[in-house]
Amino acid sequence: MLAGSVGAIPAPPLDAPLAGLDHLRRLGLRLLGPSLSRSLLVERERRVAVLGSTLLVAALLLASTWPVVMLVLGPLLWGIPHVLADVRYLVARPGLHRRPLVLAAIGAGIVAAGLGYGVRGGLFGAALALCAARASWPRRLVGLGVVGALFAVAQRAGYAADLAFAHLHNLAAVVIWWAWRPRQTRLHLVPIALFAAGAAALLLGAAGPLLAWSGGAEAPWTGLEMRHLAWTLSPTPAGPLAERFVVLYAFAQATHYIVWLRLMPEDDRPSKTPRSYRQSFRALATDLGGWILWLSVLGALGLAGWAFFGPGAARDGYLRLAFFHGHLELAAGALLWAEGRRALSPAHASA
Repeated sequence: MLAGSVGAIPAPPLDAPLAGLDHLRRLGLRLLGPSLSRSLLVERERRVAVLGSTLLVAALLLASTWPVVMLVLGPLLWGIPHVLADVRYLVARPGLHRRPLVLAAIGAGIVAAGLGYGVRGGLFGAALALCAARASWPRRLVGLGVVGALFAVAQRAGYAADLAFAHLHNLAAVVIWWAWRPRQTRLHLVPIALFAAGAAALLLGAAGPLLAWSGGAEAPWTGLEMRHLAWTLSPTPAGPLAERFVVLYAFAQATHYIVWLRLMPEDDRPSKTPRSYRQSFRALATDLGGWILWLSVLGALGLAGWAFFGPGAARDGYLRLAFFHGHLELAAGALLWAEGRRALSPAHASA
């Protein structure tokens, strides 16, 4: 979809490692037994609920035990793939790259955010996206009113608004996934309820005993420490509340990756049955083009090399380069409000 005139560039040759992953998945399904594995393969909504719930519980336990390690390794391992997923599901699949006014609106917001306006720049882009939306003006005006109110709050709050956005943008992925498509059951509410319960428990200090047992607040080999992270992720730089906000962010960031890399692909796919890893990679190449995948692979290798010498510094560098994806999600959320599910629907894009 996004390949354009360089669409002839082939995707990176990853068939061999992906075939290995497919083999491991087949072994895992055999261990589950024929009846259970068939149930999960055939029934999409049950599979998504089980997969999401299992991964969320694991993320909650890891965030409560080794939050600093998670906040360093998470972006290094899953950061670039999740940005690819952002571009795929918010731009390529819905066809936003064929809507110049929407692309210009998103780009203007990202540039404004990069020039130092932070979340105010993202809200500016969301407002422009609403103006370009295919929706009635009364609906657009309601959206513009909400965005304008948020902009006023952000203008008054200053840095606190950017801190709030750092946390809330993880929630934005959950909201977009929830609204992505109509469902026949309510099983998707199980992972959402687990996320809400886990976040509340962490804010109330439930991770304290595990964190004290593991010593996960300190990880010298990463080059980062709890105190440094608290300055950027907590409204207070020290004390129990600061620790709770850092652990909460570790859990919410992991949830963000789970949504974009596992749950969204499952729910966006037209077929109810899952693809193999090789089929998924070919579909990704079709949506984004080989040249974007090559850039991503080279970027991931460069990030891995940087992390070898300084994991914490590499993590911070990735976050500086990937800041735009949060503002992309903000504008996509505004379009989702204005146009409904059809805003991000491939069928609507082709129409």
